[in-house]
Amino acid sequence: MKAALIAANLALLVAFPIAWFAPLMRAGLLPLFGLSQISVVSGLQTLWRSDTMLALLVTFLAIFAPYLKTIGLALLHFGLLSARVLPALHVLGKLAMADVFLIALYIVVVKGVGLATVRTDWGLYLFTGCVLASLAISLASAPLFKAPR
Repeated sequence: MKAALIAANLALLVAFPIAWFAPLMRAGLLPLFGLSQISVVSGLQTLWRSDTMLALLVTFLAIFAPYLKTIGLALLHFGLLSARVLPALHVLGKLAMADVFLIALYIVVVKGVGLATVRTDWGLYLFTGCVLASLAISLASAPLFKAPR
């Protein structure tokens, strides 16, 4: 069981960067982005030019939170990190889920306003799957490590 969790968690170290560059959605016409394929990285590039504060938030939620959590879990699995950090890793996982919600909200807003024809793409499913897999791995790992009180 522990070996499977370790392997799955290490696979996320590769899957997350792929998900960041994978197309999340395709748009027929979207003035904000001005392109047909939108990925996490291309969306962040646009946000950095238009809204720095939102770009900082989304960069933390989309890139740093899930990756730090994955690295933290790997360190925990290999005995290089104390089990006391497990609650903090759960918080990082919840913050990463907030990013998936944010992307879904953007899609709903754009479709609702009628600015574009938006179609979700495989990257959205990959990114969501990575976040959910990370959450499942951390929940399954919690019983393996009893945090000191």
